Amino acid sequence: MQACPATPQCDAPAKALPSQSQGWTRSLAPGAMTLFSFAAAMLIAGSSAAVTPLYRLYQESLHLTPFWITIVFASYVASLLAALLTVGGLSDYVGRRPVILAALLLNAAAMILFAEAADVAQLILARAVQGLCVGVGTTALGAAILDTNRARGPLLNSVTPFLGMTAGSLGAATLITFAPDPLHRVYDVLLGLTAVMIALLWVMPESISRKTGALASLRPHVSVPTQSRSVLAKLTPANVAAWALGGLYLSLMPTVVATAMAVHSPWVGGVVVSALMLTAAVAVATFRDWPARRLILTGTSTLSLGVAVSMFGIHEQQVAALLAGTVIAGVGFGSTFSGTLRTLLPTAEPHQRAGLLSAFYVQSYLAFSLPAVAAGLSVPLIGLSTAAYLYGAVIVVLAIISMVASLFTNR
Repeated sequence: MQACPATPQCDAPAKALPSQSQGWTRSLAPGAMTLFSFAAAMLIAGSSAAVTPLYRLYQESLHLTPFWITIVFASYVASLLAALLTVGGLSDYVGRRPVILAALLLNAAAMILFAEAADVAQLILARAVQGLCVGVGTTALGAAILDTNRARGPLLNSVTPFLGMTAGSLGAATLITFAPDPLHRVYDVLLGLTAVMIALLWVMPESISRKTGALASLRPHVSVPTQSRSVLAKLTPANVAAWALGGLYLSLMPTVVATAMAVHSPWVGGVVVSALMLTAAVAVATFRDWPARRLILTGTSTLSLGVAVSMFGIHEQQVAALLAGTVIAGVGFGSTFSGTLRTLLPTAEPHQRAGLLSAFYVQSYLAFSLPAVAAGLSVPLIGLSTAAYLYGAVIVVLAIISMVASLFTNR
């Protein structure tokens, strides 16, 4: 997946980074930890998205229906949420580095399990371990970026998941198309990169002081600071719409492209998913100086328009229209995500960062998963295309609700 940046969009006063005695325990500068955390977060996000273009191959080799694809996806999100609810704020107590190490080790284990998966049960296990990795690593890496770079930290945290998922889905699609044995090659590459990051972590500085209460923090809970609750409630429709769109693309879109649109090249499905994520990242970077309210208004309007165009492309079996709608929706995804983070995260104190991020991602990943699972369950009853249309309609309605609400608020 963040303190208030020292930018004109944020009125909260900046606070000094930890001193050497408080957090920096190694000789490298804080900027090294910023770069490392950014790269590690991209790797984890990329690893989670690399599975998506492979779903079509798993369907053929393991004879999986869309129902089982969504079950595999649901196992990922369920374990991710379990991790967020228990260890999501752990790095606030034990430090960032131990939690990041655990996440990287889990990612390595997931890559090995994926490479060896021979049936749907093993695939579910691999995806569940990957969910633990993302849940453990997302908040710790995001908080480490903020610890070490207050000015650019929120921007980096906003673009990281999109850039990572773009690289993961597009890289996997490329290997599927051009490399031999993609069901193993994709995971070999990611395992090698994970090993490199584990080695680099050894020389990275710690960015926060340890404090007591680590065991108590493992009790399942959602920690939303009192001052953040009303803001989160106002942002919920927009956030749910944006992440539900991501869930559609990362769970069912390759199957929709191959089945409903009769385009069987894994490359096309990978490009469609990558287009959404890359456009979202570009939107976050391009509109970084916009006020948060303007971002949310722009995001919800383009999100609803893009989804409508995408559904038209699916109905007419026009890949060009689907890609055009995806690009428009990607602008909405990125703008909405950036606007929600920039509105919400400045409300947290430094010691509340990881906890608030955990709560934010719990909401986000529920929106990411539950609609996708419902769509997968409905496919045998109403068909894949109709399920996609209904899914898109719900996203459009939520986006419009949020857009209208933003027009009538001063925030």
